[in-house]
Amino acid sequence: MRVVIALFAVLVIAGCGSTSTKYDKTTNWSAEQLYADAKAEMSSGGWKEARERLTAIESRYPFGVYAQQALLELAYVNWKDGENEQALAAIDRFQQLYPNHPGTDYALYLKGLINFTPASAFMTNITGQDPAERDPKGLRASYDAFNELIKRYPESKYSVDAEKRIAWLVNTIAMNEVHVARYYYERGAYVAAANRAQTVITDFEGAPATEEALYLMVSSYDKLGMTDLKNDAERVYNKNFPDSTFKTQGLQADRSWWNPFD
Repeated sequence: MRVVIALFAVLVIAGCGSTSTKYDKTTNWSAEQLYADAKAEMSSGGWKEARERLTAIESRYPFGVYAQQALLELAYVNWKDGENEQALAAIDRFQQLYPNHPGTDYALYLKGLINFTPASAFMTNITGQDPAERDPKGLRASYDAFNELIKRYPESKYSVDAEKRIAWLVNTIAMNEVHVARYYYERGAYVAAANRAQTVITDFEGAPATEEALYLMVSSYDKLGMTDLKNDAERVYNKNFPDSTFKTQGLQADRSWWNPFD
């Protein structure tokens, strides 16, 4: 009887072991096969499966051409699957391992896209929270990546789109500064408001956001009784924006002009 029980136990353990081992159909696949399958999964939105194939290439064939391309594709897959941090980590790893790779322009473009935040997401839900706490770090990182792409690879097929996005980013970052200035102004911190608005004028010359920045400077200096500074700012404001709606509507004026997604 004891022999039967012992034999039964061995069979149960053996059965558990066989079912817990997951079968991997790609075990003997070449790097080419793994890459082709990953691309097929990407085309159909199978991000999880694509990630598994690309990761397998990295681990099984780390020194081949496919490993280099797989790392770029892995960044794209993670981005599309909402894993931005992992996507950026993959790009950083790619740049460290292959600094002179011909796909570096694409890596920079992808890095810019990952950090790029649409206006609808960036400037929504502005409430009583201090907008200074809304760190535009991602937007600046996006700007830096696109700017590096344009400078290093002016002939790249990605540079044209990067230039358009940079134009939007410059004004969006400037608008973040304006939001901070407006926050201070509405709370009576006129010196801080004027200084923050001045930053927009100095650092983002020509950006559409300078219109509201100048209005805030004029208004802040007026509240502070700094007549000379107010008059100087007002001259610049009137010269550049003679028909500004802020003159009649104040801070309630429409700002939708700066949002390219409207």
